[in-house]
Amino acid sequence: MGLIEQIANSSGEFLLFALTPPRATSAGNQAQEIADATLARLRPLDLDGLILYDIADEAARNPAERPFPFMPTLDPAAFLVNNLTSWAAPVIVYRAAGKYSSAELRMWFTEQDPLRVMAVLVGAASSDSRSRTSLAAAQALSREANPALFVGGVAIPERHRRRDDEHRRLLAKQDAGGRFFVTQVVYDINAAKNLVSDYHYVCAKQGTVVAPIVFTFSVCGSMRTLEFLRWLGVDVPRWIENDLRHATDTLEASYRLAHAMATDLIGYCRYLGIPFGISVESVSIRRVEIEMAVRLAEQLRAELRG
Repeated sequence: MGLIEQIANSSGEFLLFALTPPRATSAGNQAQEIADATLARLRPLDLDGLILYDIADEAARNPAERPFPFMPTLDPAAFLVNNLTSWAAPVIVYRAAGKYSSAELRMWFTEQDPLRVMAVLVGAASSDSRSRTSLAAAQALSREANPALFVGGVAIPERHRRRDDEHRRLLAKQDAGGRFFVTQVVYDINAAKNLVSDYHYVCAKQGTVVAPIVFTFSVCGSMRTLEFLRWLGVDVPRWIENDLRHATDTLEASYRLAHAMATDLIGYCRYLGIPFGISVESVSIRRVEIEMAVRLAEQLRAELRG
């Protein structure tokens, strides 16, 4: 059963790999070389699909100085069409709704093949952000323009820890047509478990079908990267920061932590009997971090497929 069929049936387990497109300054042959090298690394993993992020300048999210400067990237939709033509499995394309006009989004939705492409719609980083199209309007446009296209939403376990209502947000997104959810990168395993538990039991109480949740994991090669994750709103427990800060090899330590947390969450989802996927995120341009992310995906593939 393929990825789209699994999501249609609210079943799982599946493995994805998440990427950012090359920088916008990459053009023509350079973008294709990056795509070819990426696919060569990923094909041996026997992935169920790819995720392509839509990067936006999220300065409104946090008034603190950004640890890394914002670098615009190629449009993920264009990168898929122009450079990833040899990739056969489904692709989930993120759409930061506020970046696009209603006409642009409608055209994109209309052009997509629902047998190959799915979308994750993302709202503004904060209420102060200027947005060309709201998340609600983008959700409505997707239903009108291409009802067969599977659309998902973002799940944020850390927000659930702070507000205790993320499971309600997931239900509202389902009511708006959402078929699956993808989390931001998970570092607080207890926050993720709390969200899964509350969502599972409220669905059981209401007789609502549980939509698959894709949990994102990544490796961290430096304390500066960890600082950037915090800037983006990821909660990193102090014990994890301590372990990484004092490790002789930060990248290897982060790999072990990510593997342990993913394995723990896989077991808990199986215990509850909810459909889920695992996504390994690779957003670094450093070769050693990319290769470690591939290693993590390879190990988690073994966990999922025995």
